[in-house]
Amino acid sequence: MEEKEFALNDVVEMKKQHPCGTNRWKVIRMGMDVRIKCEGCGHSVLIPRKEFSRKMKKILVKHEG
Repeated sequence: MEEKEFALNDVVEMKKQHPCGTNRWKVIRMGMDVRIKCEGCGHSVLIPRKEFSRKMKKILVKHEG
């Protein structure tokens, strides 16, 4: 399985939509776990890095810096 490249402050699209109706998430913490924040309602979720890589569809906005 290929490892997807993502960085802090990237905006990503997940395979499943959030219940609020948005599918844009911002990566706000990285480590063994990845914390992502919903761009629609502001809810944040902490998920294991391996699970995040599997559930992420694509990077929508690459963070510059």
